[in-house]
Amino acid sequence: MNLQQISLDQLKTTSVNVRKKGGKDIADLLPSIRSLGLLQPLLVRPNCEGFEIVAGQRRYHALCTLAAETDGIAEPVPCIVMEDGEDAKAIEASLAENLARLPMDEIDQYRAFAALVKQGLDAEEIAARFGVTERLVRQRLAIANLHGPILTAYRRGEVDASTVRLLTMATTTQQKAWWKLHQSEDEWAPTGYQLKNWLFGGAQIPTDNALFDLSDYSGAIIGDLFGEEEYFGEAETFWTHQNAAIAAAKERYLADGWADVIILDIGEHFPAYDHVDTAKEDGGKVFVTAGRDGAVAFYEGQNCPARTHIRAREKAEKSGGTGEAATVNKPELTKAMQNYLDLHRHSAVRTALLADSGIALRLVVAQMIAGSDLWTVHAEPQKAASEAIAESLAANGAETAFADEHKAVLERLGIETGGRASLVPLKGDWQNTPDLHDLFACLLAMSDEDVMRVLTFVAAATLASGTAMVEVLGMLLGVEMAQGWQPDDTFFDLLRDKRAINAMVGEIAGQDAANANIAGTAKVKKKIIGNCLDGTRQAEVENWQPRYMAFPMRGYVENGGIAAIDRWQAVRQHYAG
Repeated sequence: MNLQQISLDQLKTTSVNVRKKGGKDIADLLPSIRSLGLLQPLLVRPNCEGFEIVAGQRRYHALCTLAAETDGIAEPVPCIVMEDGEDAKAIEASLAENLARLPMDEIDQYRAFAALVKQGLDAEEIAARFGVTERLVRQRLAIANLHGPILTAYRRGEVDASTVRLLTMATTTQQKAWWKLHQSEDEWAPTGYQLKNWLFGGAQIPTDNALFDLSDYSGAIIGDLFGEEEYFGEAETFWTHQNAAIAAAKERYLADGWADVIILDIGEHFPAYDHVDTAKEDGGKVFVTAGRDGAVAFYEGQNCPARTHIRAREKAEKSGGTGEAATVNKPELTKAMQNYLDLHRHSAVRTALLADSGIALRLVVAQMIAGSDLWTVHAEPQKAASEAIAESLAANGAETAFADEHKAVLERLGIETGGRASLVPLKGDWQNTPDLHDLFACLLAMSDEDVMRVLTFVAAATLASGTAMVEVLGMLLGVEMAQGWQPDDTFFDLLRDKRAINAMVGEIAGQDAANANIAGTAKVKKKIIGNCLDGTRQAEVENWQPRYMAFPMRGYVENGGIAAIDRWQAVRQHYAG
């Protein structure tokens, strides 16, 4: 080789220059060459009438650009001239220089290495000459396996480098299929993470995640030809080895004195927030998680708070302290599993209940009295607006008869009243609620007749006062109020409307008496009614009851505003028959 000054018009680019991409990228060179001139000679060799540039293509283009700025006038440039015909040496020189300068893309390296192979060099020799690994040389040479159109598209910038790297792990069939998707206007070619899933069917397991020696793995390993990524080609074989390694790790932990080693299902998350750090000597456990990508994590020294508390108490007891016995045990079934079992068992049982009205009857009664997760039935509280009304109600013969039946039912059920005001609890009286299962068992032992008696009482005790149903039942049952109630002082004290009172006088004492006292006071009229009731005055009708005690209720004037009448009117169409 010798150094010569050669004019630009005698120089030309050549195919042996390994840089195929970025050769005209001179933005970083122009300023320094314009300011300082060419500091490093070009490497050239004779070619026909002139010289071809083996190394220094970018410097050449930069010099041409500067020459254009001065209308083509340029000084000769220093060049080192190689001997003609040394292609391998030329390629090697070009490659060495370019490796040390602007980074070539992987495709450039592939083409350069492939050209050297054609000159008779093997991968080991190429690696030794350029100080790179033999593996890198083989990886670049393996780019020849890329589907041609993909390689071309990459050089044109239509496919990015990361996608090409992933596609080097694909089979020829996969590459062709991906290229077809890439060319399609209607379909979409996956890239990035989705391309990995597309290639590995969702089971992309890097070899870095293996807990075992890779030499023990007999399946295929798919490598990224550009980088260091490698993946297991056979997930099932991988997991066989990985699980064996996890099992071995478990044995080591147990032998080391850890209380337990809990291995979670593949993909299951370890809820660290539900656990506390616990030392090995305090019963700490090791939890093991395994991701779907094969990554395994060991959480040493963990425990649930409850269990940690128990261990602390046990230690306190051993050291002479006090502490209650531990009773907390890990449930045999998960909540989800128990939900599954509950729903299926419930479905079968409730369907079977349809065929046994006797048990169903007793269950209804038991739940009405004792309640359940779904049943909430309360006894009518009979809240009186005044003490006088409460005393009047207590004197009602119907109340006495109801109390007698209440007592009889309690005795049949074997329930001690214990201060309970009602067999069916009042609202807020939850502390006196009978035990559901005690009650149900008792009802199962009773005859249908007795059960019906209890049910009848419960239905009556839970009949809400001041409702339309009271009006309906009073009419259906033909209730005669006179059997338990007679007009009392409280009734007359609460009676206010003079027109209504005068009408009552007409009913019990006759219309003449009513007309004679039409302008009289309410007090006078009430006295006339009272005299008729106690026999002081001759009554026109026996066992007189005001219209207010009839079923359905009736009034004496047309003013309206009587709630019981309105309630009946609202539902009467249902009972027209």
